[in-house]
Amino acid sequence: MHGALYHSQSIEAFYAHVAGLKVVAPSTPADVAGMLREAINDPDPVLFLEHKKTYRLIEGPVPDGDWRVPIGVADVARQGDDLTIITYGLHRHLSLEAAEVLAADIGASVEVVDLRTLNPLDRESICQSVSKTGRVLIVHEDNVSVGIGAEVAAIVAEECFYDLDAPVRRLAMDDVPCMPFAAPMERAVSIETSDIVKAARQVIEC
Repeated sequence: MHGALYHSQSIEAFYAHVAGLKVVAPSTPADVAGMLREAINDPDPVLFLEHKKTYRLIEGPVPDGDWRVPIGVADVARQGDDLTIITYGLHRHLSLEAAEVLAADIGASVEVVDLRTLNPLDRESICQSVSKTGRVLIVHEDNVSVGIGAEVAAIVAEECFYDLDAPVRRLAMDDVPCMPFAAPMERAVSIETSDIVKAARQVIEC
């Protein structure tokens, strides 16, 4: 954040289009350590993305030794039955916050799936979760159009259509040219916990 064009861009979808290039976006210290080791040893090129806001915001343990996290495997960060939130990066943590709010406010059981790897996507984990809950909200910071969320939505539509109890919903940044530098404009386009809570309630109550 606070870097506008030069340091606050979401470039993941652009590189995920490149055949043969793996794209990862871990969001916890343990995942960063484990996936970085995997990326270094992977025979294919790996683009390793970190959300800079997590540097000062997120803390957590890192297992000792040669800790590994496989590329291409999503993490179910929270189990739930009423709604699946599919996300990655910083928004894993905001989605977990939103899940707590929804549990307290309306008793909703929200599952949070952290993709971690954006290319290749973990189709199996996506479909298992959506088939269980029947409702899905896809959350990411990149522009809403032609983003990772659109690909996830297509997977859900193709493979989980008859399991859905509500339309697939995407919550992402508006289609603006870049993240604004001015703080009020940055806040206007950013996806915060309150935005996730609002969108999730709409899907649950649909």
